[in-house]
Amino acid sequence: MKERVILLVEDNADDEALTLRALKKNNITNTIVVARNGVEALDYLFGTGQYAGRDTSVQPELILLDLKLPKVDGFEVLRKLRADERTKLLAVVILTSSNEQQDIVNGYGLGANSYVRKPVDFQHFMDAVRQLGLYWLVLNERPFAGLRNGR
Repeated sequence: MKERVILLVEDNADDEALTLRALKKNNITNTIVVARNGVEALDYLFGTGQYAGRDTSVQPELILLDLKLPKVDGFEVLRKLRADERTKLLAVVILTSSNEQQDIVNGYGLGANSYVRKPVDFQHFMDAVRQLGLYWLVLNERPFAGLRNGR
């Protein structure tokens, strides 16, 4: 059985720690890979740079993508992964503090599956992560999910 991965793309150390804590507290046991900028995220997804040689047949079940990232922003990450056959169907949830309408429109326009604004309150953040995990990792049907077990 292949490893079940969540790719967290987040440059803010506090938000990263909160997200990891919320995932753990909500019993989400997937392997969490953290990319701290857009270049790291793309390197992970395509097996380049520091991830050269990585088995790219193991792709994330879910990508939690911040928008305001150094080097390459979240919109460009989304644009590049949607343009590639290997990654175009991956589930991407934009998880950001931005509530700008134009960011929401651009995110969906580039193929995001969901747009979630990070709650400021810790308990609300925990609830949001629990709901994200329940929906995207348990309830949601993913393309090719049956292929994971050799079917």
